Amino acid sequence: MTASVSPPSVSRPRRGLREHPLTQLVKVRFLEFWREPEAVFWVFIFPILLAAGLGIAFRQRAPDVVKVGVLVSEPHAGALSDAIARDSRLDVLPLDDSAGMHALRTGRIALFVVPRAERTVEYRYDDTRPDARNARLLVDDAIQRAAGRSDVATVRERHVREPGARYIDFVVPGLLAMNLMGSGIWGVGFTIVESRRKKLLKRLIATPMSRAQFLASFILSRLAMLVLEVGAFLGFGILVFGVPARGSLGTLVLVALTSALAFSALGLLVASRVRTMEGASGLMNLVMLPMWIFSGVFFSASRFPDAAQPVIQALPLTAAADALRATLLEGASLSALAGELGILAAWLVGGFTAALALFRWR
Repeated sequence: MTASVSPPSVSRPRRGLREHPLTQLVKVRFLEFWREPEAVFWVFIFPILLAAGLGIAFRQRAPDVVKVGVLVSEPHAGALSDAIARDSRLDVLPLDDSAGMHALRTGRIALFVVPRAERTVEYRYDDTRPDARNARLLVDDAIQRAAGRSDVATVRERHVREPGARYIDFVVPGLLAMNLMGSGIWGVGFTIVESRRKKLLKRLIATPMSRAQFLASFILSRLAMLVLEVGAFLGFGILVFGVPARGSLGTLVLVALTSALAFSALGLLVASRVRTMEGASGLMNLVMLPMWIFSGVFFSASRFPDAAQPVIQALPLTAAADALRATLLEGASLSALAGELGILAAWLVGGFTAALALFRWR
């Protein structure tokens, strides 16, 4: 009778706790970003260079000298030119009629002065240009003074130039909002489309992760990148140009966080079904271009007609730029930013929900 021999037991090494799929996916997002020099340039370096250029171009300096043309063929042109030249803010150019009109059309002069009689002057200018209207007031003041006008009221001037009222103070929060939009939509969207194009998403289906975890990894990776992205750009603006930061740090963090997540959700939605890089680029430009134009990054959105304001104010970039400006320049509280934060939260929830429903792996 043969005794049965049981096989020796093999001791298997104990495995540690398995990392969550979401953790692995977030790590992948970081590696993908830092391995792309172009992405690093557009997220960190480009906005700083743009802010530096605009800050230098619109730096505080002495008032510009306005160029004014005077028709030399008229009898009283000499006396009129001397009267205008007494104002140091005006630069007089003697021109004939054709040269003066050409200079006016091409913007070389802001105003063309034509003497008609001893006490009659004709001003030719484009009344839609603010610099032309300003030139008209300066020239008329100089001419009227030379003709003997006296001021009845005593006027005093006090020039106030404080941080917060300059153009660079206005544009830095707008550039920060634009950068958050670009890195959120482009960074998230292109990564998904590139993975779909290379058929990497098909392989990820077999891994122990859900669609929600895959999409959430893009959202979570933006949180860590946000600290570097916002800190580097705002630090440059504050240290180099003295841009004020009057709001609390907590409010600033919440506004930047909500903005970044809203734009990331929008990027997920845009890339949820696109198959080619060309299609993704066209669709992303279609989404972002109206916001670049209408959302008040470089100038106030209030310049657009009142009929378009409800749509403009509902755009996420408008809400982000307005909230960042109110936080940095005015020190606004969270209650004062409830409207902007509500718009951004709506885009975040709506974009992520729609992307989760529409997303496809192939």
